[in-house]
Amino acid sequence: MAFRLPPRKENSHKGTFGKVLNISGSRYYRGAAYLSSVSALKIGCGYVVLCSCDEVLDAVTVQAPEVVLSPLEELSEKIKEADTIEIGCGLSTSLEAKNIVKKVLSSKVQVPVVLDADGLNILSGLKKPKLPENLIITPHPKEASRLLGVEIEKIITNTEFYAKELSKKFNCTAVLKTNETIVSSVECRTYKNITGNSALAKSGSGDVLTGIIAGLLAQKMDIFEACKLAVYLHGLAADIARNDLTEYGVLASDLIRYIPSAIKKLI
Repeated sequence: MAFRLPPRKENSHKGTFGKVLNISGSRYYRGAAYLSSVSALKIGCGYVVLCSCDEVLDAVTVQAPEVVLSPLEELSEKIKEADTIEIGCGLSTSLEAKNIVKKVLSSKVQVPVVLDADGLNILSGLKKPKLPENLIITPHPKEASRLLGVEIEKIITNTEFYAKELSKKFNCTAVLKTNETIVSSVECRTYKNITGNSALAKSGSGDVLTGIIAGLLAQKMDIFEACKLAVYLHGLAADIARNDLTEYGVLASDLIRYIPSAIKKLI
């Protein structure tokens, strides 16, 4: 399958390539905020604003000075400025986190919203939630099990069917993460990914994928096309990293370093 990267104009500035608002991280999951922020920049997004608690902001700025920091008190303002929102990576399921997720989901934003990890866990506990029009969810089988009320074993044995069920239930694009990740559009068109290996079965790899999806969407890609390209490049980065580091030794932070190598395969 041929993939097309978002174009890069020579006469451009950081705003040309979009602004991602990343609402991620908590006291014990600071790395998730870093991974999901930097991966959005590595895929070509021009501007990433991380909105989180002070402990997370302090940790991320040391590792990634390119990420713009914003306290949670400014969340309402930052939502209005974003081209894409990603939310949930390492957010926790605290009462504050639940209120943040409900606020974003009910904010009537028109931009794409990528919901992952703890954001999905919170969504699974909401009754008749208000959802944004352009929602993307990225569950692994256990999260999908909670969202659908279906046993994990059933989901694993029929991933394409249940990816479509997620799209139907939440009127969204669903990225069901397995060894052969399935992307299901709002209309239930599907794509089965062909890249990736067991190196992705480590904590943090999903945070990187969320950032890649958000970064592509900020560059005004079609939602279904962006999700297909994101899972392909995410898996391809793991395949290239495996050649250097083995499937045992690849970390989520290594995936970020190999994103440019994966992009070069398509240029």
